[in-house]
Amino acid sequence: MPRNKETQIPLAISGTDQRQVLELYQKIQRSRAKLVGPDGRTQSLPVSLYEFLVKLIADLCEGQSVAIVQNDAQLTTVEGARMLGISRQFLIKLLERGDMPHHMVGTHRRIYVRDLLAYKAKRDSNRRKILDDLTRAEAGDGLYDLEPPDARPE
Repeated sequence: MPRNKETQIPLAISGTDQRQVLELYQKIQRSRAKLVGPDGRTQSLPVSLYEFLVKLIADLCEGQSVAIVQNDAQLTTVEGARMLGISRQFLIKLLERGDMPHHMVGTHRRIYVRDLLAYKAKRDSNRRKILDDLTRAEAGDGLYDLEPPDARPE
């Protein structure tokens, strides 16, 4: 049964729903999707929206949870921390240091989704660069050619 990655709670998706999502996914892949208005007029979808819908349905077919959030949506510190996978207290320290823009609503901090996602992308990019640099340095030192002591045959 598909699971929600965030909470690891089984999602209740009936067999009928799964078949309908799969049929829709297959139809979209076979042809150009069009919007059909109440008056019967059709309009082709822009390629970017079409590709977004195909990806969205593919993720649903794989049992992944999907959330669509407006760029201007405001998050609480609890919601922001959950999206970044960090504690609320650590997020507040990032905000106070100026690492991520935020604003106050009364006495409460709010973060725009676009700012949180920009911070996350930068953080993830920096992490990837550090790991790549470390891998290159270890390969340059010949550390990848070494076997752990307990793996050598006696």
